[in-house]
Amino acid sequence: MTAFFHHFMYDFRTGMRDKSLLLLNYLFPLGFYALMGLLMTGLNPTFGPTIIPSMILVAVMACTLLGLPNPVVESREAGIFRSFKINGVPELSIVTIPVLSSFVHIIIVSIIITFTAIPFFNANAPVNWGYFVLILLLTIFTFASIGMLIGVVSPNSRSIVLFSQMIFLPSMILGGMMVPSSMLPPALYRVSMLLPTVHSMNAWRGLAFGMEAVFDPRWSLLILLISGVIAFGMAIYLFNWDSKNKRSGRNTMLALITWIPYVLGAILLVG
Repeated sequence: MTAFFHHFMYDFRTGMRDKSLLLLNYLFPLGFYALMGLLMTGLNPTFGPTIIPSMILVAVMACTLLGLPNPVVESREAGIFRSFKINGVPELSIVTIPVLSSFVHIIIVSIIITFTAIPFFNANAPVNWGYFVLILLLTIFTFASIGMLIGVVSPNSRSIVLFSQMIFLPSMILGGMMVPSSMLPPALYRVSMLLPTVHSMNAWRGLAFGMEAVFDPRWSLLILLISGVIAFGMAIYLFNWDSKNKRSGRNTMLALITWIPYVLGAILLVG
């Protein structure tokens, strides 16, 4: 337990000291939040009530999709994981610690966003704080698990950019953060159901902020939970200690299983 704690603290401090991780974990999401708060609340009246969950989701994606995978690939290529194996560090710890450190970084940013958006940008406060926190934790777990899985299956840093942006960019446009999902054309709305952000926003709107949900938000919670558990399990199963010695019989295409709950949701929940 002591070794696990020291490893966690080292990973957390790295996220504060490394300039690129500091940018992705704190400076980018908070700067984007300030810009959107000043700009979008004046241009789009519907954005103000949802600025808190929307900007928290930007912080979640920046930390987990853009910031989390790269250190995983760099550590594997540098032989750090191989030295961990020699010293008896279990796979579970290596996969779990970046996920936990992401929790801490995102919660800090979320607290700043939540308690400044209400007085500065006239944002709606959650009407149910219990659901607000529950959805926040579930969203972080899901995205952090996906980010860790991207790091595990990516053979190099260039692949990280491709895999991460395949989720990040569509989420920014279709994920219900800037424009409500209900306003999308039917074809794009069905596509948007493949994005975790749509389910996080739907759950926050229906359960935490007392707004009208596009569909039953309890389904969103279930989809996020199942996909997060699958992604975390796949990250452990597909984990490689060394980039040169991959485990036989463990195809990285298995990572796509993570998207089965979203595909089923797009088929069954869209009328």
